Amino acid sequence: GFCRNIILNNPRKRNALSLSMLQSLREDLLHDIKSKDLRVIIISAEGPVFCSGHDLKELSSEDDVKHHSQVFEICAEVMTLIQKLPVPVIAKVNGLATAAGCQLVASCDIAVASEKSQFATPGVNIGLFCSTPAVALGRSLPRKVALEMLFTGEPLSAQEALMHGLVSKVVPEDKLEEETMKISHKICESSKSVLALGKATFYRQMTQDLDAAYKMTTQVMVDNLTLRDGQEGIEAFIQKRKPVWSH
Repeated sequence: GFCRNIILNNPRKRNALSLSMLQSLREDLLHDIKSKDLRVIIISAEGPVFCSGHDLKELSSEDDVKHHSQVFEICAEVMTLIQKLPVPVIAKVNGLATAAGCQLVASCDIAVASEKSQFATPGVNIGLFCSTPAVALGRSLPRKVALEMLFTGEPLSAQEALMHGLVSKVVPEDKLEEETMKISHKICESSKSVLALGKATFYRQMTQDLDAAYKMTTQVMVDNLTLRDGQEGIEAFIQKRKPVWSH
């Protein structure tokens, strides 16, 4: 199939990103990633909470520093992995996303949320500032919005999240599935190799200054034309026919 659904499925624990949950998530994201058939990954969750962030029981002083390091290291790895994958990753959010759960939404390429969804980084309220979620938050929200969230722990509504760019779309709950699939199907119409090149390039140029970004992307456009699908797409357009991708 074209579309892989990854479902966070521990609603009793509010889908907390425990060490084992993070390990499963990493495994699911990487599974058969080179397959020509895999075109898009959708991350959703069971229950009223999309993801509550780290499992605080794993962060109490009963566990040693080594364990704590392991939890945060694999979390950072999973968050950065999402942007390194060759296929687009969509967060399909229906409910509350807090702390590292909010970080997960911010780290996805696209996020579609239901109207009842909320987003918060409340770590400050329990004496553990959301410093790692702040990395993803500070890169997808205006600084002052991110800092208000980080300093107060107060949630953003779905509409506020949309307004400030944390999510791509907000829809009624009963339209969430349909809207996510619409985006997913649209993505599947394109060439996998072209999208992979485009995604990698987008994240690379975001960290560069304007001149460097144009220099790099200019070369990428030239490279894109040498791809089989790059030529196929242009020929199909000129011949007024549908392209047949080789991916």
